[in-house]
Amino acid sequence: MACDYNLMPQSYEYDVLIIGSGAAGLTVALNLPGHLRIAVISKAAITSGATLWAQGGIAAVLDDADSLENHVRDTLDAGGGLCHEDAVRFTVEHAKESIDWLVNSGVQFTRDEHEQLHLTREGGHSHRRIIHAADATGQAVSTTLSEQAAARPNIDLLSQRVAVDLITNRKLSLPGNRCVGAYILNLADNHVELFRARFTVIATGGASKAYRYTTNPDGASGDGIAMAWRAGCRVANMEFNQFHPTCLYHPHAKSFLITEAVRGEGGLLKLPDGSRFMDLFDPRGELAPRDIVARAIDHEMKRLGADHLYLDISHKPADFIRHHFPTIYEKCLGFGIDITREPIPVVPAAHYTCGGIMSDERARTDINQLYAVGEAAFTGLHGANRMASNSLLECLVYGRAAASDIARREADIPPPPPAPDWDESQVRDSDEDVVISHNWDELRHFMWDYVGIVRTTKRLQRAKHRVDLLSQEISEFYSNYRVSNDLLELRNLVTVSDLIICSALQRKESRGLHYTLDYPGLLNEPGDTVLVPANYRTPAS
Repeated sequence: MACDYNLMPQSYEYDVLIIGSGAAGLTVALNLPGHLRIAVISKAAITSGATLWAQGGIAAVLDDADSLENHVRDTLDAGGGLCHEDAVRFTVEHAKESIDWLVNSGVQFTRDEHEQLHLTREGGHSHRRIIHAADATGQAVSTTLSEQAAARPNIDLLSQRVAVDLITNRKLSLPGNRCVGAYILNLADNHVELFRARFTVIATGGASKAYRYTTNPDGASGDGIAMAWRAGCRVANMEFNQFHPTCLYHPHAKSFLITEAVRGEGGLLKLPDGSRFMDLFDPRGELAPRDIVARAIDHEMKRLGADHLYLDISHKPADFIRHHFPTIYEKCLGFGIDITREPIPVVPAAHYTCGGIMSDERARTDINQLYAVGEAAFTGLHGANRMASNSLLECLVYGRAAASDIARREADIPPPPPAPDWDESQVRDSDEDVVISHNWDELRHFMWDYVGIVRTTKRLQRAKHRVDLLSQEISEFYSNYRVSNDLLELRNLVTVSDLIICSALQRKESRGLHYTLDYPGLLNEPGDTVLVPANYRTPAS
């Protein structure tokens, strides 16, 4: 049924607008004072983000045999010399209190025979420090936090809404460098709504849907990063895209990842002939950091001309496998693969965006009253390669930090100024949606082929040429037609793909997740790749 575009657009005002309903966004919402009116925006269902799919767990020092220094050292080592040590220490030191908060919130983590929290180990970690809920930690966290948020009278959970763009003083021709809300597309009636807020939090996740193969849900299109860039925020280290080494290889698996904990509990990577190969690439074998494992698998697949390799844990007792990995066991069994008796076919897939919107220890960005938390943010924690299970920890620590900062400042921040409703008077419905579909496919294919696990300058230059052409096409399309979810996601993916390519071209070395055949060595003095938009202003301006 056709929409009636003569309906009056909706306008809302909140104290805090949170764009994204994963662990980061909900952590902010649940740690804010109860007197603040809060809106949490979600593309689909509130629990539809990447958090829901996180299998592994959350890293924290909870064992007397471990130490904060061990966790810091492991993170710095995995980060390839680019981690900000102050951010690492801040995160690690606030880990236990974040776990305590989750436990007190009702998250049911797996416990051992002594009713202590069970700790597992993953690649890059020198000790067992991964707290988990079987192999579905993200589901436990997401479900519990969303239920807690739904019970709070001051929190409105608004699903089926997609952010279009941030609203700043500059857009309103007002003095100062302040974010005052966002335009949001309501998918239920295809109208763009006005959300004004004293504080805005970007918690939209990463940009892995820029690649053909990814473990991420469909909404991971880099929306928050793209919107912040357009609004005037700097971004950093976008060249570091983590490819999860082991995604289930099956035509109907819909990019189902096989958690790193499988290797942590003894799973072995094997070639089609059944032989192991990881010891040829790193003395830590299967427990090497993800970038090394992903490149090793990619190398062996290309050397053999294979579509996939194998991850085998069938040498472990069947009861052990079913107890530790019930979700993976059932999922694979549904595809005719009994992991207690045979290896799992796997392939690397885009998994995590280590770069993002530059933010500090309070989650503040370059624009006043705009915060960034979770995968959309660049805090300096991950460096050139994210260590396993530090991502959910970052969501919790920086989500709580953002909430604390907002609580301290909220009495001094005035209401947002008036802003105009979204103007659709000069656009029309699209009759060329095939253009969006075609450009989406083209983008994800050339990003996979040219800006993937192994890169060259020539491939990156080809990708840059193509993304420039796509940018022109999408800009023209966006100016002439009513916005839709597909158009908004494609527009944002083109933006973040351009940021990834530009960042990769600037880095003349191979470090962490960025590996180029033209510069296989390391620079003596590593640094972050910081991109500055033309409309950048300092927060004080």
